[in-house]
Amino acid sequence: MNNLFDETHDPKRKSWVASAQGHADFPIQNLPFGIFSPQGEAPRGGVAIGDEILDLKAALASGLFSGQAQEAAAAAAGAALNSLMALGIAPRNALRKRLSALLAADGADRARVEKLSATLLHKAAECMLHLPAAVGNYTDFYAGIHHAVNGGRRRGRDEPLFLNYKYVPVAYHSRASSVVTSGTSIRRPSGQRELPGEAVPSFGPCRKLDFELELGVWIGPGNALGEPISIAQAADHIVGFCLLNDWSARDLQVWESQPLGPFLAKNFGTTVSPWVITVEALAPFRQPQPPRPAGDPRPLPYLWDDCDQQMGAFDVELEVLLSTEGMRTKGMPPQRLAVSNTNHLYWTVAQMVAHHTCGGCNLQPGDLFGSGTISGPTPSGYGSLIELSQDGKQPITLASGETRAFLVDGDEVIFRASARRGGYVSIGFGESRGRVS
Repeated sequence: MNNLFDETHDPKRKSWVASAQGHADFPIQNLPFGIFSPQGEAPRGGVAIGDEILDLKAALASGLFSGQAQEAAAAAAGAALNSLMALGIAPRNALRKRLSALLAADGADRARVEKLSATLLHKAAECMLHLPAAVGNYTDFYAGIHHAVNGGRRRGRDEPLFLNYKYVPVAYHSRASSVVTSGTSIRRPSGQRELPGEAVPSFGPCRKLDFELELGVWIGPGNALGEPISIAQAADHIVGFCLLNDWSARDLQVWESQPLGPFLAKNFGTTVSPWVITVEALAPFRQPQPPRPAGDPRPLPYLWDDCDQQMGAFDVELEVLLSTEGMRTKGMPPQRLAVSNTNHLYWTVAQMVAHHTCGGCNLQPGDLFGSGTISGPTPSGYGSLIELSQDGKQPITLASGETRAFLVDGDEVIFRASARRGGYVSIGFGESRGRVS
């Protein structure tokens, strides 16, 4: 279990980068990795610090790294982070420690680094952000138990959950080629729909377009084909996290999902936030996995590890906001629709890794998991419109006077997240944005 507390988490540590002080997302205690490009230049690896981005390629050229930190910086300096993800914990953490020291207000190399700041630092607002890794494989889980229960009740089942739910981290393989970074427009998909009262299905644009509030998981070192990853070692194969919007065409989904599951309803677009929030940065925000309700089965031995149960969950608050064309015309800010938390996940991320590989499936650096929709137990925490509007039966009235049962063209969905704990500096995830076109 990677549970490293060190000087990088010190709440007293400040940065000489002025915008990092009190930054809602990217103080010096965070230091997430991503891929960026200054205007007119090629994409390369960077680190978010306040409102700036530290250029890893320029830092390497300036001779600021050595040893394992240099190895990791070189792996992260290219146009994708897959090589960094492949290295594992030790080089990545060495780079994190070195970056923290270079950016610290009391760092021994401050004077040298500040002199290079015109070369090393770029204003984030003037840069383009890209997918952090080349996504070879994308798997979507169903680990948000409240979302699963709500779906079962909506379909009229006496027992909302299928029997396997509390034994298996349920998942399906989704489309990696349509994973896009925040800010990319999402085109409304077309497909077959069958609504009540229609004798036969019709083909046309989705009429029930929805979002799903999920945690994205970036996989690091993989495993050889045929060699499972044990639950005790699973956490070492996780690099970090992002926000993930698994856009869903609900009317296509209900028709096509019998019997094999989602296809066109899910493969047209998945939006992720651009920064990889590392497991090291989230170390102060680990927590025990919430105990299962009385009567729930204990996971089978290949899914059970005491350490994972004690420290394998995270306390991250998630929120979803909506901005409509009507709001923007009136100069209104986005409206918050729901607030949830990753502690509503029924399975830990390590359990997802262990189950995914138990049959010998080989994970690869840069693979992406979605957690499944993370809904809270009450409507204020529902992570999708199908829950918030009761499948369109109770449309939401917005502050602008508009109503929404599902998304309309021009709507922009925004996800944000933050981790907070007393005695530590809060860190955030940045944003995931996508506008329907």
